[in-house]
Amino acid sequence: MGRPLRIQYPGAFYHITSRGNEKKDIFLRDKDRKKFLSILEDYHDRYRILIHCYVLMKNHYHLVLETPLGNLLKVMHGINSAYTGYFNREYDRVGHLFQGRYRAIAVDRDAYLLELSRYLHLNPVRAGMVDRPEKYRWSSYLGYMRKSDELSWVKYSLVLSQCGGNWEKSRREYRLFVEKGLEGEAANPLGELYGQVILGTEEFIERLRDLLLGKKMSQEIVARRKLKGQPAPEEILRTVADAYGEDLVALKERRRDHEARKVAIYMMKRYSGLSNCEVAEHFGGLHYSAVTKTCTRLALSMDRNKELRKHIQAIMSKVKT
Repeated sequence: MGRPLRIQYPGAFYHITSRGNEKKDIFLRDKDRKKFLSILEDYHDRYRILIHCYVLMKNHYHLVLETPLGNLLKVMHGINSAYTGYFNREYDRVGHLFQGRYRAIAVDRDAYLLELSRYLHLNPVRAGMVDRPEKYRWSSYLGYMRKSDELSWVKYSLVLSQCGGNWEKSRREYRLFVEKGLEGEAANPLGELYGQVILGTEEFIERLRDLLLGKKMSQEIVARRKLKGQPAPEEILRTVADAYGEDLVALKERRRDHEARKVAIYMMKRYSGLSNCEVAEHFGGLHYSAVTKTCTRLALSMDRNKELRKHIQAIMSKVKT
């Protein structure tokens, strides 16, 4: 599996998730949760991060944090390393505690922060751990409800300001907003991700795409083509059709040993950023598994046939420009 893209810039907002290795619990006792919160407080002070929301589950945690200094990588490496060190010492173990790399979704705060905070605070309810979010001790929700439960290092003001009015009214409105989610009115905002790593409006997505233009991205990075401005599927089809003297309808027809069609499938899979199912839809209801098979077989043919490889590479150069 490809490594997730890290979008890092000053003032960025993120939804962070990190899970236990092999889905194992990372919090065994209240002592562990208290330690993790103390690490968050320490990194808030040391690296000037702003933590807007958190929830500690059994085998994972969620954060909504802001990085005024654009130092996400340093912050998250430090938080997970510090807690892993504590956990390994406490339970006389060695090795990785977390499963791979944490997930960091760049968030458009104006459009999604309020919804995202509700989604996080309702996690324990969705998991069946409690029937109401205020009954769960290990989230930032209690601080949103009562001033007496606020933590000095959690920034409640930004979310509450989106509820309007004075602080007392904002807390009341926010509670009502969250409780509507208990009635099934809250959709999962993470279902609206772009390129698996951005949650925001079209304008926000374009701003981040502009930010990433010209920056080198690892070939392992998930959704890199979407973020760097991939060619549209129809553009790919037209380029391949022109190279073979075919029309678009012919490319989409299911014909045996149709080289142009195979190349079009290969190019669309390689450069469009679409899933196998999405690619298949452009070729007359082709089964998604056939997309992978077609690409694999064509790649083998290119290895064996120098002329075919040169021809396809020439088409690639046109698709990428």
